[in-house]
Amino acid sequence: MKLCKRFVLIICSLMLLCVPVGAEVVDKIVAVVNDEIITLTEFNTAFEPYLKNIEDNYKGKDKEAIINQAKASFLKRLVDNLLIEQEAKKAGMGIVIKDEEVMDVIRDMMAKKKSNMEDFKKNLAREGTSLESLKKDIRSQMMRIRLLRREIKSKVIVSDEEIGEYYNKNRQDYEGKEAVRLKQIFLAIPAKADKKTKAKIKEEAGQLRKRVLAGEPFELLAVKYSQGPGAAQGGDIGFIEKGTIIAAVESVAFNLPMEQVSEVIESGIGFHIIKVVDKKGAGLKPIAAVREEIKTKIEDEKLEKKYEEWITSIRKKSFIEIKM
Repeated sequence: MKLCKRFVLIICSLMLLCVPVGAEVVDKIVAVVNDEIITLTEFNTAFEPYLKNIEDNYKGKDKEAIINQAKASFLKRLVDNLLIEQEAKKAGMGIVIKDEEVMDVIRDMMAKKKSNMEDFKKNLAREGTSLESLKKDIRSQMMRIRLLRREIKSKVIVSDEEIGEYYNKNRQDYEGKEAVRLKQIFLAIPAKADKKTKAKIKEEAGQLRKRVLAGEPFELLAVKYSQGPGAAQGGDIGFIEKGTIIAAVESVAFNLPMEQVSEVIESGIGFHIIKVVDKKGAGLKPIAAVREEIKTKIEDEKLEKKYEEWITSIRKKSFIEIKM
């Protein structure tokens, strides 16, 4: 759900540091939200990664104004987050996000990036954040989603008429493009190769084609001899749309019958032997094929609007005092 793109941080309610009478105050309150507070230390700690990102990447003369604007926006998010927590408690929902649930999300993120924990933490550090900060973001978002699912999502309805209207207005987004799925054996021509070298490589390509036609598996020969993309996958380079590959290869690929092996194709970079293993036709995708995708888009737009209406009503009935 696209709501997951809106991260807000969980800030626990902390008491002011206890100090002796007459001692210097080392912390202060930056916001009061009903009967809870946000301290300057809490705010600075949470905002630090964002500040570092601005300091490292923004070079404009108005950097101070940008930082102040970011601080104001960030504090508003913290206040909204605290309001959401309070609403969840008042509703008696007893929302509890277990550590294992948070780690499941993180493990999914690591799997998508094919990363181990050590590399994952290093990437977070490069982005100006930490694993603990990410956990807080995820925990907060999961809690928000569960609350909003009860307070908002149940009130959002997407009709068939709305889906049809969206489809008709955005038909260009659902125009399919003709594409072929290729397997390829590719032998590269070295830079500055002379005619004799090129002829030798072409002969090697011809011999490989003969071996395929004689019954040797295309995929095994690709793994062993191909120097192109997808070699490790048996030469499979996936679906290719028109206008995205070398013209000499494209002209053959889009006219080659399924499962037939091409002649040796010469291009400016080498020699290609291809086989078409699947095809997709051009034309408009039927509404039935994209109905759920459209429904989700409309639903997300409505959810965002409902959320803004809901959080605005919560702010109005709450006591909020900003002291920063």
